[in-house]
Amino acid sequence: MKIGLMSAAFPHLTLEELATWASENGFQMLELACWPAGEGKDRKYGGVAHIDVAALTPTKASEINGMLREKGLEISSLGYYPNPLHPDLDHRQHVIDHLKKVIVAAGMLGVGIVGSFVGRTWNVEVTGRNWRKDIDYNFEEFQKVWPDLVKFAADHNVKIAIENCPMLWADTWPGGSNLAYSPAIWERMFEVIPDENFGLNFDPSHLVWQQIDYVRAIYDFGERIFHVHAKDMDIDEEMFYQDGILGCGFNWQIPRLPGQGLVDWRRVVSALYDVGYDFVLSIEHEDRNWEGSDELVKRGFLVAKKFLEVYTI
Repeated sequence: MKIGLMSAAFPHLTLEELATWASENGFQMLELACWPAGEGKDRKYGGVAHIDVAALTPTKASEINGMLREKGLEISSLGYYPNPLHPDLDHRQHVIDHLKKVIVAAGMLGVGIVGSFVGRTWNVEVTGRNWRKDIDYNFEEFQKVWPDLVKFAADHNVKIAIENCPMLWADTWPGGSNLAYSPAIWERMFEVIPDENFGLNFDPSHLVWQQIDYVRAIYDFGERIFHVHAKDMDIDEEMFYQDGILGCGFNWQIPRLPGQGLVDWRRVVSALYDVGYDFVLSIEHEDRNWEGSDELVKRGFLVAKKFLEVYTI
């Protein structure tokens, strides 16, 4: 299993600068953010593009691969994490169009995986405040968008890896803006789209605060795990006491780097090996203790890498 990193934590570095640092510090893979130019910057870690997929050509793709190869690096996946089920249909189409560009770029680069969100829509006139109606309504929208996207990806020899982050913020409560947050929903997703190139970018941290058994999830969905985000999660016990579970983690879930939260990484990596996953642990950096400057961010990545190396070969 290889150790990589997600590039979104380095918005100020060029791809070559990032690759040089990653290579010099023993990383093996890069998960490259591919947002549209000038978009997504209102969201923390959004709006980063280390490859301009809209301007990518076969020649440029060859140059990128050559530069990375010289540094002993590979691209684990291209990442674009918007809301492809957005209720504003013009915005939805804009997102889908760019996601297709990311898929085409992945095919051009020979990268086998694109990471994204399923997204989520909302229409209170249809669903009211009924959770089950909301889920059913979202699956109706899911079936309008995702089967064609998955087929499009297959045509470019690309797998789609859906991250299981709920994207739950105050303005997206309840339910968040990414439908794919729990095992029951994953089961339903894969019933609708059983295609072999549709799976998960598995992140155990998002299951911790939902009190879902993340190790069991690995065993239950092992064949659908295409990529893994190495991110940890801690709980602020005082804020949890004050706000409770219905606070939905707004104040008490704390993203951490691997080894600094509640995830049992020995069991996670063991389970991944058990189900035949032997690809990448892509460190996703959202740890407030290790941000504020590029130097702190880099130190955080190195701390996480050193921790994970105990469990990988």
